[in-house]
Amino acid sequence: MDIFTFAITVILVTASGALAPGPLFVATIIHGSKQGIKSGIIFSITHTIVEFSIIMLFALGLLSITNQPYVKQIIGILGGIVLIIFGIMQIYKSYFSKEKDIFKEEKKSTKNLFFIGLAFSGLNPYFLVWWLTVGAQLIIIALEFASFLGVLFMYACHVWMDYVWLSMVAYFSKKGRNIAGLKMYRYIIIIFGVILIYFGFNFLLPSLGLID
Repeated sequence: MDIFTFAITVILVTASGALAPGPLFVATIIHGSKQGIKSGIIFSITHTIVEFSIIMLFALGLLSITNQPYVKQIIGILGGIVLIIFGIMQIYKSYFSKEKDIFKEEKKSTKNLFFIGLAFSGLNPYFLVWWLTVGAQLIIIALEFASFLGVLFMYACHVWMDYVWLSMVAYFSKKGRNIAGLKMYRYIIIIFGVILIYFGFNFLLPSLGLID
């Protein structure tokens, strides 16, 4: 496999993970509507920190512990709880906040973006499963292709999609809010709050063994 073919393979395969709707995507819409492209960039950075750490641990052969059922269960439970709480908070704030409080929140919430990005990436069991299955094959190919330089090249081919995608989502969310107006904005955030709660129960219930 030549370097060009390898790069195209990585881009096409990793698009299935990078562009798939998930909790971080929903959080980007919610916070992007308030703070624009900045929130997309911050979420991309935090996602990179978690993702690159996972890839390096895998490449070093130190990721086997995360393949243990109890580790996935803990991540699923914690991730589910975080998403449900965050979704409820978004619904509450959107429904009960006055207009001046909503715009005041835009200035305050920047400090929370880093934590939200880390939590929604690191506590997403689907994200971990993707790297233990589909992503693992790419890492193995990269190691065979050019050892750790191959892994770095593989990640470079992948990570730019996160930055472009999340920044675009955040940017257009801000534009959409300006067009929709405050009343419609409240309804939109409530809807996405409900979606986050749905994701939360999707993480939590299987981890507790309540559904398959």
